[in-house]
Amino acid sequence: MTDLLILIATGGVAGILAGLLGIGGGILIVPVLVFIFRFQGVDSDIIMHLAIGTSLATIVVTSLSSVREHQAHGAIIWPVVTLIAPSIVIGAFVGSFIAKGLDSDSLRLIFAPFMLLVAWQMAFGGPPKPKRELPQKGGMYIAGGIIGSLSSILGIGGGSLSVPFMSFCNVSVRKAVATSAAIGFPIAVAGAIGFIISGWNVANLPEWSLGYIDLKAALSIVLASALTAPLGAKLTHIMPINVLKKAFAFLLLIVAIKFILE
Repeated sequence: MTDLLILIATGGVAGILAGLLGIGGGILIVPVLVFIFRFQGVDSDIIMHLAIGTSLATIVVTSLSSVREHQAHGAIIWPVVTLIAPSIVIGAFVGSFIAKGLDSDSLRLIFAPFMLLVAWQMAFGGPPKPKRELPQKGGMYIAGGIIGSLSSILGIGGGSLSVPFMSFCNVSVRKAVATSAAIGFPIAVAGAIGFIISGWNVANLPEWSLGYIDLKAALSIVLASALTAPLGAKLTHIMPINVLKKAFAFLLLIVAIKFILE
């Protein structure tokens, strides 16, 4: 019963983060799932994969809830979503298989300083150069592949990468957050399918698992996150831009610290 309450509370907070900052909520969901799976005695060799796969499954539903609210404000840049989505899907799908056999410690230690620099720029940096724009098709495909694969390998929401990327290219923070929420859906779908396939014949999975997805945990989280994601999306369009940028910078700081300490 305690596990259920923790998962529901986690889902509620993750939903607000998903709507507010355009992320999937994996930054919160994955550590909580790791803690719960350890308490339940899940095989340590599969805990991280199970936590990431389950987190991605919840993002499928949560992202749809936040997208609906952002769309009501007309803030999603759909041409960007349709352009970058195919390469993000491929990157996330491939990343799910890379994650199965990858020792990601070195990658995290390389990635963490980058996140710290991005957080500093978001919080204290000046505006980007006026002429800087989103890249053309080739550049967007490359960016999508990198965002999708890293999101899947590291278990973070695509917004942790796509919001800074779009802000760097002079997309307003509100539109970047809203567009990232829409981008999170294909990342989650592709990543979740990849984790189902890569974990299909793995031994010692918990009961009611579908590959590397714990269906009971996923459902518990989604029950709350689907309800709170629209609230977070509403806050995005109310909060002052500077406050929103600093909130996102704080999130990136937490992500970087998490990678360093793991």
